[in-house]
Amino acid sequence: MTTTAELDTITRTASLVAPMVAATTDIERALWLEAIADALDARVGELVALADEESSLGVPRLTGEVARTTAQLRLFASVVREGSYLDATIDHADPAATPPTPDLRRMMRPIGPVAVFSASNFPFAFSVAGGDTASALAVGCPVIVKAHPAHPRLSRLTAEIVTEALRRVDAPDGTFALVEGVEAGSALVTSPVVEAVGFTGSLHGGRALFDLAVARPKPIPFYGELGSLNPVLVTPSAVSAELAAGLAASFTLGVGQFCTKPGIVFVPEASGFDRLLAEAVGAPRPATMLSPSLATAFADGLALLQARATTLVGAEQEPGSGTPVVLATTVADILASPDDLLVECFGPTTLLVRYGSVDEALDAIALIGGSLTAALHATDDDDIAGLAESLARISGRVLFGGWPTGVAVTWAQQHGGPWPSTTSPGHTSVGAAAVRRWIRPVAYQAAPSAVLPLALRDDNPLGVPQRVDGVLRLG
Repeated sequence: MTTTAELDTITRTASLVAPMVAATTDIERALWLEAIADALDARVGELVALADEESSLGVPRLTGEVARTTAQLRLFASVVREGSYLDATIDHADPAATPPTPDLRRMMRPIGPVAVFSASNFPFAFSVAGGDTASALAVGCPVIVKAHPAHPRLSRLTAEIVTEALRRVDAPDGTFALVEGVEAGSALVTSPVVEAVGFTGSLHGGRALFDLAVARPKPIPFYGELGSLNPVLVTPSAVSAELAAGLAASFTLGVGQFCTKPGIVFVPEASGFDRLLAEAVGAPRPATMLSPSLATAFADGLALLQARATTLVGAEQEPGSGTPVVLATTVADILASPDDLLVECFGPTTLLVRYGSVDEALDAIALIGGSLTAALHATDDDDIAGLAESLARISGRVLFGGWPTGVAVTWAQQHGGPWPSTTSPGHTSVGAAAVRRWIRPVAYQAAPSAVLPLALRDDNPLGVPQRVDGVLRLG
Protein backbone atom coordinates (compact mmCIF):
# COMPACT_ATOMS: atom_id res chain seq x y z
CA MET A 1 0.00 0.00 0.00
CA THR A 2 1.13 3.54 -0.71
CA THR A 3 2.20 5.35 2.45
CA THR A 4 1.36 8.95 3.27
CA ALA A 5 4.98 9.94 2.71
CA GLU A 6 5.08 8.19 -0.67
CA LEU A 7 1.84 9.85 -1.74
CA ASP A 8 3.16 13.26 -0.71
CA THR A 9 6.24 12.71 -2.86
CA ILE A 10 4.16 11.57 -5.84
CA THR A 11 1.73 14.50 -5.67
CA ARG A 12 4.50 17.03 -5.07
CA THR A 13 6.38 15.69 -8.09
CA ALA A 14 3.21 15.86 -10.23
CA SER A 15 2.73 19.48 -9.18
CA LEU A 16 6.31 20.40 -10.07
CA VAL A 17 6.24 18.61 -13.41
CA ALA A 18 2.79 19.83 -14.50
CA PRO A 19 4.05 23.05 -16.19
CA MET A 20 6.65 21.03 -18.11
CA VAL A 21 4.05 18.50 -19.25
CA ALA A 22 1.67 21.31 -20.27
CA ALA A 23 4.46 22.94 -22.27
CA THR A 24 5.08 19.87 -24.43
CA THR A 25 3.71 19.84 -27.94
CA ASP A 26 0.81 17.78 -29.20
CA ILE A 27 3.24 15.87 -31.42
CA GLU A 28 5.44 14.98 -28.44
CA ARG A 29 2.49 13.72 -26.41
CA ALA A 30 1.13 11.76 -29.37
CA LEU A 31 4.49 9.98 -29.48
CA TRP A 32 4.18 9.25 -25.74
CA LEU A 33 0.86 7.54 -26.27
CA GLU A 34 2.07 5.55 -29.24
CA ALA A 35 5.13 4.44 -27.28
CA ILE A 36 2.92 3.19 -24.45
CA ALA A 37 0.68 1.37 -26.94
CA ASP A 38 3.66 -0.29 -28.61
CA ALA A 39 5.08 -1.34 -25.24
CA LEU A 40 1.80 -2.91 -24.14
CA ASP A 41 1.40 -4.73 -27.44
CA ALA A 42 4.94 -6.09 -27.13
CA ARG A 43 4.09 -7.76 -23.80
CA VAL A 44 0.51 -8.75 -24.46
CA GLY A 45 1.05 -12.42 -23.61
CA GLU A 46 2.55 -11.66 -20.21
CA LEU A 47 -0.12 -9.08 -19.42
CA VAL A 48 -3.02 -11.30 -20.44
CA ALA A 49 -1.75 -14.29 -18.46
CA LEU A 50 -1.45 -12.19 -15.30
CA ALA A 51 -4.83 -10.54 -15.87
CA ASP A 52 -6.48 -13.93 -16.27
CA GLU A 53 -5.01 -15.11 -12.98
CA GLU A 54 -6.46 -12.10 -11.16
CA SER A 55 -9.79 -11.70 -12.96
CA SER A 56 -10.79 -15.06 -14.51
CA LEU A 57 -12.02 -13.17 -17.57
CA GLY A 58 -10.37 -15.56 -19.98
CA VAL A 59 -7.58 -15.20 -22.51
CA PRO A 60 -9.74 -14.34 -25.58
CA ARG A 61 -11.63 -11.54 -23.78
CA LEU A 62 -8.47 -10.11 -22.21
CA THR A 63 -6.46 -10.27 -25.43
CA GLY A 64 -9.20 -8.29 -27.13
CA GLU A 65 -9.21 -5.81 -24.27
CA VAL A 66 -5.49 -5.14 -24.62
CA ALA A 67 -6.09 -4.45 -28.32
CA ARG A 68 -8.88 -2.05 -27.40
CA THR A 69 -6.61 -0.33 -24.88
CA THR A 70 -3.77 0.23 -27.31
CA ALA A 71 -6.28 1.38 -29.95
CA GLN A 72 -7.55 3.97 -27.45
CA LEU A 73 -4.03 5.25 -26.89
CA ARG A 74 -3.49 5.60 -30.63
CA LEU A 75 -6.89 7.28 -31.08
CA PHE A 76 -5.99 9.98 -28.56
CA ALA A 77 -2.65 10.43 -30.32
CA SER A 78 -4.61 11.19 -33.49
CA VAL A 79 -6.96 13.51 -31.59
CA VAL A 80 -4.19 15.80 -30.41
CA ARG A 81 -2.41 15.67 -33.75
CA GLU A 82 -5.60 16.80 -35.49
CA GLY A 83 -5.94 19.74 -33.09
CA SER A 84 -9.64 20.63 -33.09
CA TYR A 85 -9.83 19.72 -29.38
CA LEU A 86 -8.03 23.02 -28.72
CA ASP A 87 -11.11 24.96 -29.90
CA ALA A 88 -8.80 27.72 -31.12
CA THR A 89 -10.94 30.83 -31.60
CA ILE A 90 -9.81 34.26 -32.77
CA ASP A 91 -11.88 37.45 -32.75
CA HIS A 92 -9.90 40.35 -34.15
CA ALA A 93 -10.34 43.80 -32.67
CA ASP A 94 -13.23 45.81 -34.11
CA PRO A 95 -13.13 49.49 -33.10
CA ALA A 96 -16.31 50.14 -35.13
CA ALA A 97 -18.41 47.72 -33.09
CA THR A 98 -20.81 49.00 -30.42
CA PRO A 99 -19.22 48.88 -27.98
CA PRO A 100 -15.75 48.51 -29.56
CA THR A 101 -14.36 45.00 -29.10
CA PRO A 102 -10.73 44.17 -28.32
CA ASP A 103 -8.65 41.42 -29.88
CA LEU A 104 -9.69 38.20 -28.12
CA ARG A 105 -8.24 34.74 -28.60
CA ARG A 106 -9.43 31.66 -26.77
CA MET A 107 -8.27 28.05 -26.56
CA MET A 108 -8.26 25.05 -24.26
CA ARG A 109 -5.38 24.43 -21.87
CA PRO A 110 -4.56 21.43 -19.63
CA ILE A 111 -6.18 21.57 -16.21
CA GLY A 112 -3.22 20.13 -14.26
CA PRO A 113 -2.53 16.87 -12.39
CA VAL A 114 -5.34 14.33 -12.72
CA ALA A 115 -6.26 11.39 -10.48
CA VAL A 116 -7.66 8.28 -12.18
CA PHE A 117 -9.41 5.41 -10.37
CA SER A 118 -9.15 2.04 -12.10
CA ALA A 119 -12.21 -0.16 -12.64
CA SER A 120 -12.44 -3.81 -11.62
CA ASN A 121 -14.31 -5.14 -14.66
CA PHE A 122 -11.92 -3.84 -17.32
CA PRO A 123 -8.37 -4.50 -16.06
CA PHE A 124 -6.89 -2.86 -19.16
CA ALA A 125 -9.32 -0.53 -20.96
CA PHE A 126 -10.57 1.28 -17.83
CA SER A 127 -7.51 0.74 -15.69
CA VAL A 128 -3.92 1.86 -15.36
CA ALA A 129 -3.32 2.62 -19.04
CA GLY A 130 -7.00 2.96 -19.94
CA GLY A 131 -9.03 5.70 -21.50
CA ASP A 132 -8.90 8.16 -18.60
CA THR A 133 -5.12 7.94 -18.40
CA ALA A 134 -4.69 8.15 -22.17
CA SER A 135 -7.00 11.13 -22.63
CA ALA A 136 -5.42 13.09 -19.76
CA LEU A 137 -1.85 12.46 -20.91
CA ALA A 138 -2.89 13.39 -24.44
CA VAL A 139 -3.78 16.96 -23.50
CA GLY A 140 -0.83 17.56 -21.19
CA CYS A 141 -1.94 16.53 -17.70
CA PRO A 142 0.22 14.45 -15.34
CA VAL A 143 -1.70 11.36 -14.20
CA ILE A 144 -1.74 9.58 -10.85
CA VAL A 145 -3.61 6.27 -11.07
CA LYS A 146 -5.17 4.58 -8.06
CA ALA A 147 -4.91 0.83 -8.70
CA HIS A 148 -7.95 -1.38 -8.22
CA PRO A 149 -7.44 -4.03 -5.51
CA ALA A 150 -8.95 -6.73 -7.75
CA HIS A 151 -5.82 -6.86 -9.91
CA PRO A 152 -2.85 -5.44 -7.99
CA ARG A 153 -0.03 -7.36 -9.70
CA LEU A 154 -1.35 -6.52 -13.14
CA SER A 155 -1.64 -2.86 -12.14
CA ARG A 156 1.97 -2.77 -11.01
CA LEU A 157 3.23 -4.46 -14.17
CA THR A 158 1.21 -2.16 -16.40
CA ALA A 159 2.48 0.88 -14.49
CA GLU A 160 6.07 -0.32 -14.95
CA ILE A 161 5.52 -0.67 -18.69
CA VAL A 162 3.92 2.79 -18.95
CA THR A 163 6.66 4.44 -16.88
CA GLU A 164 9.44 2.84 -18.92
CA ALA A 165 7.76 3.74 -22.22
CA LEU A 166 7.44 7.37 -21.14
CA ARG A 167 11.07 7.42 -20.04
CA ARG A 168 12.22 6.12 -23.42
CA VAL A 169 10.51 9.01 -25.21
CA ASP A 170 11.84 11.62 -22.77
CA ALA A 171 8.59 12.48 -21.00
CA PRO A 172 9.34 14.39 -17.78
CA ASP A 173 9.84 12.14 -14.76
CA GLY A 174 6.67 12.21 -12.65
CA THR A 175 4.32 12.50 -15.63
CA PHE A 176 2.74 9.23 -14.53
CA ALA A 177 2.52 7.39 -11.19
CA LEU A 178 0.60 4.57 -9.48
CA VAL A 179 -0.75 4.46 -5.92
CA GLU A 180 -2.51 1.69 -4.02
CA GLY A 181 -4.88 1.45 -1.08
CA VAL A 182 -8.21 2.90 0.04
CA GLU A 183 -6.61 5.56 2.22
CA ALA A 184 -4.30 6.64 -0.58
CA GLY A 185 -7.28 6.94 -2.91
CA SER A 186 -9.20 9.18 -0.55
CA ALA A 187 -6.10 11.28 0.12
CA LEU A 188 -5.55 11.61 -3.61
CA VAL A 189 -9.00 13.13 -4.10
CA THR A 190 -8.43 15.66 -1.33
CA SER A 191 -4.84 16.51 -2.31
CA PRO A 192 -4.59 20.22 -3.20
CA VAL A 193 -2.35 19.22 -6.10
CA VAL A 194 -5.04 17.22 -7.93
CA GLU A 195 -7.22 19.30 -10.26
CA ALA A 196 -9.72 16.67 -11.47
CA VAL A 197 -10.67 13.03 -10.89
CA GLY A 198 -11.81 10.26 -13.22
CA PHE A 199 -13.62 7.30 -11.67
CA THR A 200 -15.31 4.14 -12.93
CA GLY A 201 -17.01 1.97 -10.33
CA SER A 202 -19.96 1.56 -8.00
CA LEU A 203 -22.54 4.19 -7.17
CA HIS A 204 -21.71 3.89 -3.47
CA GLY A 205 -17.95 4.24 -3.85
CA GLY A 206 -18.19 6.91 -6.51
CA ARG A 207 -20.61 9.00 -4.50
CA ALA A 208 -18.31 8.90 -1.46
CA LEU A 209 -15.36 10.16 -3.51
CA PHE A 210 -17.54 12.71 -5.33
CA ASP A 211 -18.56 14.15 -1.97
CA LEU A 212 -14.89 14.43 -0.99
CA ALA A 213 -14.07 16.23 -4.24
CA VAL A 214 -16.78 18.85 -3.90
CA ALA A 215 -16.26 19.34 -0.14
CA ARG A 216 -12.64 20.40 -0.56
CA PRO A 217 -11.75 24.03 0.24
CA LYS A 218 -11.13 24.20 -3.51
CA PRO A 219 -13.75 21.91 -5.11
CA ILE A 220 -12.64 20.05 -8.23
CA PRO A 221 -14.44 18.27 -11.08
CA PHE A 222 -15.20 14.62 -10.39
CA TYR A 223 -16.00 12.64 -13.53
CA GLY A 224 -17.60 9.50 -12.16
CA GLU A 225 -19.18 6.68 -14.12
CA LEU A 226 -21.26 5.00 -11.44
CA GLY A 227 -24.16 2.70 -12.33
CA SER A 228 -26.72 2.18 -15.05
CA LEU A 229 -29.86 0.11 -15.75
CA ASN A 230 -29.68 0.65 -19.53
CA PRO A 231 -33.40 0.19 -20.31
CA VAL A 232 -34.54 -1.59 -23.44
CA LEU A 233 -37.96 -1.04 -25.02
CA VAL A 234 -39.31 -3.78 -27.30
CA THR A 235 -42.37 -2.92 -29.38
CA PRO A 236 -44.98 -5.65 -30.03
CA SER A 237 -43.97 -6.00 -33.67
CA ALA A 238 -40.29 -6.56 -32.78
CA VAL A 239 -40.73 -9.65 -30.57
CA SER A 240 -38.84 -12.64 -31.99
CA ALA A 241 -36.70 -15.59 -30.99
CA GLU A 242 -33.70 -13.85 -32.54
CA LEU A 243 -34.25 -10.84 -30.32
CA ALA A 244 -34.47 -13.06 -27.23
CA ALA A 245 -31.21 -14.75 -28.18
CA GLY A 246 -29.53 -11.37 -28.53
CA LEU A 247 -30.71 -10.31 -25.08
CA ALA A 248 -29.54 -13.57 -23.52
CA ALA A 249 -26.08 -13.12 -24.99
CA SER A 250 -25.90 -9.48 -23.92
CA PHE A 251 -26.97 -9.68 -20.27
CA THR A 252 -24.75 -12.71 -19.60
CA LEU A 253 -21.68 -11.37 -21.45
CA GLY A 254 -18.72 -11.21 -19.10
CA VAL A 255 -20.92 -12.77 -16.38
CA GLY A 256 -23.08 -9.65 -16.54
CA GLN A 257 -20.27 -7.42 -15.29
CA PHE A 258 -20.60 -4.64 -17.84
CA CYS A 259 -21.74 -1.10 -17.04
CA THR A 260 -23.77 -1.27 -20.26
CA LYS A 261 -25.56 -4.53 -19.47
CA PRO A 262 -29.28 -4.34 -20.40
CA GLY A 263 -30.62 -4.58 -16.85
CA ILE A 264 -34.29 -3.86 -17.50
CA VAL A 265 -36.28 -4.77 -20.61
CA PHE A 266 -39.83 -3.60 -21.34
CA VAL A 267 -41.79 -6.16 -23.35
CA PRO A 268 -45.45 -6.36 -24.38
CA GLU A 269 -47.57 -8.51 -22.11
CA ALA A 270 -48.83 -11.83 -23.49
CA SER A 271 -46.24 -11.62 -26.28
CA GLY A 272 -44.47 -14.84 -25.36
CA PHE A 273 -41.14 -13.08 -24.97
CA ASP A 274 -40.70 -14.58 -21.49
CA ARG A 275 -40.72 -18.07 -22.97
CA LEU A 276 -38.43 -17.11 -25.84
CA LEU A 277 -35.87 -15.64 -23.46
CA ALA A 278 -36.01 -18.67 -21.16
CA GLU A 279 -35.34 -20.91 -24.15
CA ALA A 280 -32.46 -18.70 -25.27
CA VAL A 281 -30.82 -18.75 -21.83
CA GLY A 282 -31.25 -22.50 -21.49
CA ALA A 283 -30.03 -24.31 -18.40
CA PRO A 284 -28.21 -21.66 -16.35
CA ARG A 285 -24.65 -22.54 -15.40
CA PRO A 286 -22.56 -20.71 -12.80
CA ALA A 287 -19.50 -18.74 -13.86
CA THR A 288 -16.71 -17.17 -11.84
CA MET A 289 -17.18 -13.48 -11.14
CA LEU A 290 -14.41 -10.92 -10.90
CA SER A 291 -14.08 -11.18 -7.14
CA PRO A 292 -15.74 -12.84 -4.15
CA SER A 293 -17.00 -9.44 -3.00
CA LEU A 294 -18.74 -8.81 -6.32
CA ALA A 295 -20.29 -12.29 -6.20
CA THR A 296 -21.59 -11.62 -2.70
CA ALA A 297 -22.97 -8.23 -3.70
CA PHE A 298 -24.67 -9.80 -6.71
CA ALA A 299 -26.30 -12.52 -4.60
CA ASP A 300 -27.48 -9.98 -2.02
CA GLY A 301 -28.89 -7.61 -4.63
CA LEU A 302 -30.55 -10.45 -6.48
CA ALA A 303 -32.24 -11.67 -3.31
CA LEU A 304 -33.81 -8.24 -2.81
CA LEU A 305 -35.10 -8.20 -6.40
CA GLN A 306 -36.42 -11.75 -6.16
CA ALA A 307 -38.47 -10.71 -3.13
CA ARG A 308 -40.30 -8.22 -5.38
CA ALA A 309 -40.26 -9.90 -8.81
CA THR A 310 -40.95 -13.35 -10.23
CA THR A 311 -37.98 -15.56 -11.06
CA LEU A 312 -38.41 -17.02 -14.54
CA VAL A 313 -34.97 -18.53 -15.02
CA GLY A 314 -32.21 -19.30 -12.53
CA ALA A 315 -31.71 -20.46 -8.99
CA GLU A 316 -29.81 -19.56 -5.88
CA GLN A 317 -26.26 -18.38 -6.46
CA GLU A 318 -23.30 -20.57 -5.66
CA PRO A 319 -20.73 -18.83 -3.43
CA GLY A 320 -18.24 -16.86 -5.51
CA SER A 321 -20.08 -17.36 -8.78
CA GLY A 322 -22.78 -15.80 -10.90
CA THR A 323 -25.60 -17.87 -12.39
CA PRO A 324 -27.86 -16.24 -15.02
CA VAL A 325 -31.24 -15.18 -13.67
CA VAL A 326 -34.23 -13.75 -15.50
CA LEU A 327 -36.80 -11.89 -13.43
CA ALA A 328 -40.21 -10.53 -14.42
CA THR A 329 -42.60 -7.89 -13.15
CA THR A 330 -45.18 -5.45 -14.48
CA VAL A 331 -45.33 -1.73 -15.11
CA ALA A 332 -47.89 -1.47 -12.31
CA ASP A 333 -45.38 -2.96 -9.88
CA ILE A 334 -42.67 -0.58 -11.10
CA LEU A 335 -44.94 2.42 -10.59
CA ALA A 336 -45.89 1.19 -7.12
CA SER A 337 -42.34 0.38 -5.90
CA PRO A 338 -39.76 2.10 -8.11
CA ASP A 339 -37.11 2.26 -5.38
CA ASP A 340 -37.27 -1.51 -4.88
CA LEU A 341 -37.23 -2.57 -8.53
CA LEU A 342 -35.29 0.14 -10.38
CA VAL A 343 -31.90 -0.78 -8.96
CA GLU A 344 -28.75 -2.00 -10.68
CA CYS A 345 -27.78 -5.59 -9.91
CA PHE A 346 -24.23 -6.01 -11.18
CA GLY A 347 -24.09 -9.53 -12.56
CA PRO A 348 -25.84 -11.88 -15.01
CA THR A 349 -29.46 -10.91 -14.50
CA THR A 350 -32.09 -8.87 -16.28
CA LEU A 351 -35.60 -7.78 -15.34
CA LEU A 352 -38.45 -8.14 -17.85
CA VAL A 353 -41.23 -5.61 -17.35
CA ARG A 354 -44.53 -6.47 -19.03
CA TYR A 355 -46.49 -3.50 -20.34
CA GLY A 356 -49.99 -3.07 -21.74
CA SER A 357 -49.20 -0.08 -23.95
CA VAL A 358 -46.03 1.65 -25.08
CA ASP A 359 -47.11 4.87 -23.34
CA GLU A 360 -47.40 2.90 -20.11
CA ALA A 361 -43.88 1.58 -20.60
CA LEU A 362 -42.57 5.11 -21.16
CA ASP A 363 -44.12 6.22 -17.86
CA ALA A 364 -42.08 3.57 -16.07
CA ILE A 365 -38.91 4.29 -18.05
CA ALA A 366 -39.14 7.94 -17.01
CA LEU A 367 -38.73 6.82 -13.37
CA ILE A 368 -35.42 5.08 -14.01
CA GLY A 369 -33.31 8.22 -13.93
CA GLY A 370 -30.17 8.53 -15.96
CA SER A 371 -28.57 5.64 -17.84
CA LEU A 372 -25.52 5.27 -20.01
CA THR A 373 -27.64 3.73 -22.76
CA ALA A 374 -31.21 3.08 -23.81
CA ALA A 375 -32.18 0.73 -26.63
CA LEU A 376 -35.22 0.54 -28.87
CA HIS A 377 -36.22 -2.58 -30.77
CA ALA A 378 -38.91 -1.79 -33.32
CA THR A 379 -39.83 -2.47 -36.93
CA ASP A 380 -40.37 -0.23 -39.92
CA ASP A 381 -44.09 -0.25 -39.20
CA ASP A 382 -43.60 1.46 -35.82
CA ASP A 383 -43.70 5.22 -35.36
CA ILE A 384 -40.54 5.64 -33.31
CA ALA A 385 -39.77 9.38 -33.35
CA GLY A 386 -41.47 10.04 -30.02
CA LEU A 387 -40.03 6.87 -28.50
CA ALA A 388 -36.51 7.87 -29.48
CA GLU A 389 -36.92 11.29 -27.90
CA SER A 390 -38.18 9.76 -24.64
CA LEU A 391 -35.15 7.46 -24.48
CA ALA A 392 -32.73 10.30 -25.31
CA ARG A 393 -34.00 12.27 -22.31
CA ILE A 394 -32.73 9.66 -19.86
CA SER A 395 -29.59 8.30 -21.55
CA GLY A 396 -26.32 9.25 -23.17
CA ARG A 397 -26.52 6.79 -26.08
CA VAL A 398 -29.68 5.58 -27.83
CA LEU A 399 -29.45 2.33 -29.78
CA PHE A 400 -31.82 1.38 -32.55
CA GLY A 401 -31.58 -2.38 -32.63
CA GLY A 402 -28.53 -4.13 -31.25
CA TRP A 403 -27.39 -4.36 -27.66
CA PRO A 404 -25.42 -1.91 -25.55
CA THR A 405 -22.68 -4.28 -24.32
CA GLY A 406 -20.05 -3.01 -26.70
CA VAL A 407 -18.71 0.56 -26.63
CA ALA A 408 -16.89 1.57 -29.80
CA VAL A 409 -13.89 3.86 -29.26
CA THR A 410 -14.52 6.55 -31.89
CA TRP A 411 -14.80 10.29 -32.38
CA ALA A 412 -18.59 10.27 -32.01
CA GLN A 413 -18.94 7.94 -29.02
CA GLN A 414 -20.80 9.10 -25.90
CA HIS A 415 -20.28 7.06 -22.74
CA GLY A 416 -21.98 9.08 -20.05
CA GLY A 417 -25.50 10.02 -19.11
CA PRO A 418 -27.62 11.79 -16.48
CA TRP A 419 -27.29 10.96 -12.79
CA PRO A 420 -26.86 8.31 -11.44
CA SER A 421 -25.05 6.88 -14.44
CA THR A 422 -22.46 9.66 -14.22
CA THR A 423 -21.74 12.71 -12.11
CA SER A 424 -21.24 14.91 -15.18
CA PRO A 425 -23.64 14.21 -18.05
CA GLY A 426 -22.00 16.76 -20.34
CA HIS A 427 -18.94 14.56 -20.77
CA THR A 428 -17.89 11.11 -21.96
CA SER A 429 -15.29 8.66 -20.66
CA VAL A 430 -14.95 6.89 -24.04
CA GLY A 431 -14.15 8.37 -27.43
CA ALA A 432 -12.32 11.44 -28.67
CA ALA A 433 -14.41 13.89 -26.64
CA ALA A 434 -13.11 12.31 -23.40
CA VAL A 435 -10.19 14.77 -23.53
CA ARG A 436 -12.56 17.66 -22.74
CA ARG A 437 -12.67 16.61 -19.09
CA TRP A 438 -9.02 17.55 -18.58
CA ILE A 439 -8.86 20.96 -20.27
CA ARG A 440 -10.22 24.41 -19.53
CA PRO A 441 -10.64 27.54 -21.67
CA VAL A 442 -8.27 30.50 -21.43
CA ALA A 443 -8.81 33.76 -23.34
CA TYR A 444 -6.00 36.16 -24.26
CA GLN A 445 -7.01 39.80 -24.70
CA ALA A 446 -4.87 42.22 -26.72
CA ALA A 447 -1.89 39.89 -26.29
CA PRO A 448 1.34 40.49 -28.18
CA SER A 449 1.86 37.81 -30.82
CA ALA A 450 5.06 36.65 -29.15
CA VAL A 451 3.24 35.50 -26.00
CA LEU A 452 0.33 33.84 -27.78
CA PRO A 453 0.19 30.03 -27.93
CA LEU A 454 1.03 28.88 -31.44
CA ALA A 455 -2.53 27.68 -32.00
CA LEU A 456 -3.82 31.24 -31.60
CA ARG A 457 -1.42 33.03 -33.92
CA ASP A 458 -2.66 34.48 -37.19
CA ASP A 459 -0.16 32.52 -39.27
CA ASN A 460 -1.33 29.27 -37.57
CA PRO A 461 2.06 27.51 -37.68
CA LEU A 462 0.54 24.31 -36.25
CA GLY A 463 -2.09 24.10 -38.98
CA VAL A 464 -4.86 23.40 -36.45
CA PRO A 465 -8.52 24.24 -37.09
CA GLN A 466 -9.30 27.83 -36.06
CA ARG A 467 -12.51 29.82 -35.88
CA VAL A 468 -11.52 33.31 -37.08
CA ASP A 469 -14.06 36.10 -36.71
CA GLY A 470 -16.81 33.53 -36.65
CA VAL A 471 -15.64 31.54 -39.68
CA LEU A 472 -14.24 28.02 -39.22
CA ARG A 473 -10.95 27.43 -40.98
CA LEU A 474 -9.62 23.90 -41.10
CA GLY A 475 -5.94 24.81 -40.93
